[in-house]
Amino acid sequence: MAAGGSYSIVEYFGGDDGYRCGYCKHENGNFSHGMWSHTMTVQDYQDLIDRGWRRSGKYVYKPIMNKTCCPQYTIRCHALNFHPSKTHKKTLKRVNKFLSKGEMPVERCDEGHEGEPMDSVHEESVRPPPEDPQKIDHSEVQDITTSPDSDSTNSTAPTTPKEDAAPASAEKTSSVTPKPGNGADPNRPLCRKAKDIRKERRLQKEQQKQQETVSSSPNPAPSKSSSNQSKSLEEFITESLPNDPLHRLEVRLVRSSPPSPQFKASFDASYQVYKLYQMAIHKDPPDKPTESQFKRFLCDSPLEAETAPDGPDVGYGSFHQQYWLDGRIVAVGVLDILPSCVSSVYLYYHPDFSSLSLGTYSALREIAFTRQLQQQSPKLAYYYLGFYVHSCPKMRYKGQYRPSDLLCPETYAWVPIERCIPRLEISVYSRLNENAQAGDALALKDLGRALVLHRRTVMPYAAYARKRKGLNDEKEVEQYASLVGQTCAERILLYRA
Repeated sequence: MAAGGSYSIVEYFGGDDGYRCGYCKHENGNFSHGMWSHTMTVQDYQDLIDRGWRRSGKYVYKPIMNKTCCPQYTIRCHALNFHPSKTHKKTLKRVNKFLSKGEMPVERCDEGHEGEPMDSVHEESVRPPPEDPQKIDHSEVQDITTSPDSDSTNSTAPTTPKEDAAPASAEKTSSVTPKPGNGADPNRPLCRKAKDIRKERRLQKEQQKQQETVSSSPNPAPSKSSSNQSKSLEEFITESLPNDPLHRLEVRLVRSSPPSPQFKASFDASYQVYKLYQMAIHKDPPDKPTESQFKRFLCDSPLEAETAPDGPDVGYGSFHQQYWLDGRIVAVGVLDILPSCVSSVYLYYHPDFSSLSLGTYSALREIAFTRQLQQQSPKLAYYYLGFYVHSCPKMRYKGQYRPSDLLCPETYAWVPIERCIPRLEISVYSRLNENAQAGDALALKDLGRALVLHRRTVMPYAAYARKRKGLNDEKEVEQYASLVGQTCAERILLYRA
């Protein structure tokens, strides 16, 4: 059984209809598969986003990459090796200048970090299914998957190793020889990987020495010169801030699901900022960003709060990272903390502060936050920026957070972005993996072992199909199972009415 004694439960919807695209505004060019997630473990969601899925509230969707007008590639940044670009440094200096002296920049110089569009399929057409299996007490769910032929369906461990940046995980994966093209790209030069690992070790040692948190004071000069390195991201974040700045900025992490007391206490203030943001930045009419819409898309989450001995102190799950300026909320980053990443869901801010480039600033703070969590949980080493949309110039800014990888839509292997861009310049849809022989390592092999939830009973699909002879849902279940992959199909419960 899954972590915490519970399963993920989903209802699957096909992806036949086209919807309005939030990127190019095509009226019906946006195609995606979707499922309503009643509840989900953080490991299952981690595995799903590593197959191109993404959540909006409790709705989890996967763009149909070779059909949709604006293909959306999952992008991740290697947080440990990240170095801010010139634009990033300018943004940090601009914010620090405002905090220390109150100087507000005249014009905004953001890289376009204005959040994902919310006017697409994920908003207009999705409502919770009428029947909610989440009301089932997990203690009432019967599990009949323990027959010998379906033993492994109860395993919660992923069947293939994840390619983790942190060297600590190397010993776990060394015993498995990856097939060509699976996991790490075999064409990637080994020397670079070794160099990355040395860099990470150096960074980790340095960070341990300093025992710094994101909000700590800048590092002393000796530690910098001893490793002969340029300034770290954390140093740029706190650089030139006096002890008594004119404005005080405090970053608070509050759990949004289930809502913590701090989240509840600040809910209205946070919602008001969201409303102003949607009207000013996304030109929503005043009656569109309602409280229930805000709750549904940025507060509700299927993710279960979990803690693990080797996990971060704050635990896993869904959070809001609030930016308090002189006692009031000016920006909120909506985040999921997962076993190997911090995943950015959305960012909204008070329009009065748009010239501070808070989109870029918050992304840099979130990368620093990921690095901080990695100190406690070695495999949590990536920052996921959602989708990279090369066909939409406004969304290309995500490619500036380097080093970063894009997810190949056919093999689900990660490919360095530098190698992907030339291909995307030629065609908006591209198989990114250069190894022609590579396939999907977690491709569906045995539909019979996919788990379903039927009449409060967990069973393999093979047993369900025998019970429900004549029910013609095999094509739908097979489509769902091939999209989530064999590992997730054997762990997640597909709800059958």
